[in-house]
Amino acid sequence: MTAAPARASTIHGVFERVRREDRIALIPYLMAGYPTPDRALELIGAASREADLIEIGVPFSDPVADGRSIQHAAQVSLHNGFRLRPFLDALAASPPACPALLMSYVNPMLAYGRDRLLADLAALRIAGLIVPDLPLEETDDWRAAAVAHGLFLVHLVAPTSPDERIQAAADATDAFLYAVSLAGTTGARPELDPGLPVFLRRIRRLTDKPLAVGFGLSSPDHVRALRGLADGVIVGSRIIEAVRAGESALDLIRVLRDATGN
Repeated sequence: MTAAPARASTIHGVFERVRREDRIALIPYLMAGYPTPDRALELIGAASREADLIEIGVPFSDPVADGRSIQHAAQVSLHNGFRLRPFLDALAASPPACPALLMSYVNPMLAYGRDRLLADLAALRIAGLIVPDLPLEETDDWRAAAVAHGLFLVHLVAPTSPDERIQAAADATDAFLYAVSLAGTTGARPELDPGLPVFLRRIRRLTDKPLAVGFGLSSPDHVRALRGLADGVIVGSRIIEAVRAGESALDLIRVLRDATGN
């Protein structure tokens, strides 16, 4: 068995703390380089002071798991000339206040150089990676490389995942399991899928790993509805939409955080 990476203990500590506080973890998603490089860093810094964890997306031209809002943010960031190395340098100069996750696809990571990227992330306050298009069957080598740098991989499971796949993803996860709330891509929805509680209870029967829910979450009511069913919530498209519309993303994050507990 591969040993859990050192930074996983930081994530475990987050989930242990929120349990003691009788709430669930808030994990906002922001796109690197959007709406501008400087503004993105400001948003990441401000959000990290309100959040329990933060997910930072790396823009990619073919984001298969992402809906329109996040695709738009990625396109703007790339159009603005986003490059991962300068972004990481800037992040090192102004690190997030809470543990961070980097969300990327395989191709940008390979273009950067996987081991080089893992080494660079290890020097930052980055706790792990979310890689939606990395097949679970091909993760052993990636996981070993991540562990060697003190990082971990977060695996995604969906309502369409059979129990065997959920169990395998849980066994390969060192910190928490990412439960996709619905079949399809990201994007804010007005209502949660009515089958979501059944899906989350099915996961609970298979693993006691911390469980964070993402895709489609957009309101404080959604956050409140998941208390008792999940350990964390990931909100991305709604925050990106707020940035695009000129709303206060920070105010939105605070409202969502208020909904994580009593």
